[in-house]
Order: sequence, then structure tokens, then C-alpha cells
Amino acid sequence: MMALEIRHLSPNDRDFVVRVLIQNWASTTIVTRGVAHQADELPGFVAVEGSERIGLVTYRIASGECEIISLNSLVQGKGAGTALIEAVKNVAVSAGCARICLVTTNDNTHALRFYQRRGFALVAIHRDALEQSRRLKPEIPEVGIDGIPLRDEIELEMCL
Repeated sequence: MMALEIRHLSPNDRDFVVRVLIQNWASTTIVTRGVAHQADELPGFVAVEGSERIGLVTYRIASGECEIISLNSLVQGKGAGTALIEAVKNVAVSAGCARICLVTTNDNTHALRFYQRRGFALVAIHRDALEQSRRLKPEIPEVGIDGIPLRDEIELEMCL
């Protein structure tokens, strides 16, 4: 089994970042809590196994908190998602952040399980938030995973 390497994004990762964001988020824009983020312009980390990039996380730090904007594990079961969260946690602690937060949607039950198993707690449900998000990013579909209507944002946090 090859070792998993986590490293900061570099300019050489630009095409990879854009490709992953478009494939998984329909564009490089990600909307959380009514704010549009250009995720391809944010700092982040990439998970590499051998010569293959198998994961990506982007984040932003502001006002004493770190928000994970996107997290994509491209190969399940390798620990990339967990390792990427740990890398962001280390940056957040070094920056003096009080918490790491993130937003997912009401249909993403897999993500809700994943984040809670890694120490995140549900702190808010923002009902019908995707109505506003669609004004900023019309690509957001009406129906999500397992045919569940996409309506709400669910906010999670990890206190540091």
C-alpha cells in the first residue's frame, strides 16, 4: 500500500482543482450561507497517493474561524478525506481559529455521517437556504442525492 501524502495546493494543481470542482460542484463557485466563494482561488490541500491526486480540500480563514468550502475524496476508503480535514485543522489551530465550520445540504447523508464521525457537531439548519444560493449559483439542482429535494443548508462545526 502506498503512503498518502498531504500537501498544500500549488500553481501546478490549478487544472486539477478546476476539474474536480466542476465535476463535483458544477462550477468553481461554491455558495455557503449566502456567500459565493471562488473555490479555485482559495488555499487548500491535495491528497496524493503515488503519482495520483486522490483528494482535495479548500478553505478560508476569516474572523477567527476556518470554513471548509469544499472537500472531495476521489477514492473512497484511503483516508484522504480524514487526512485533508486534519491538515486544515492544523492550519486553523496555527492561525488561532476558535472553530472549523462547514456547510452541507440536507440530502448529503453520507457527508453528515462522515463529518460527525470526525468530531464535527450539527449546529444549525438553515431552512430553505438553497433558494437564495440558487440566485448566486443557478447550477444548483432542485433535487439531490437519492431524489431528495435540495432545500436546506446544514452547518457543522468542530471547536478547537
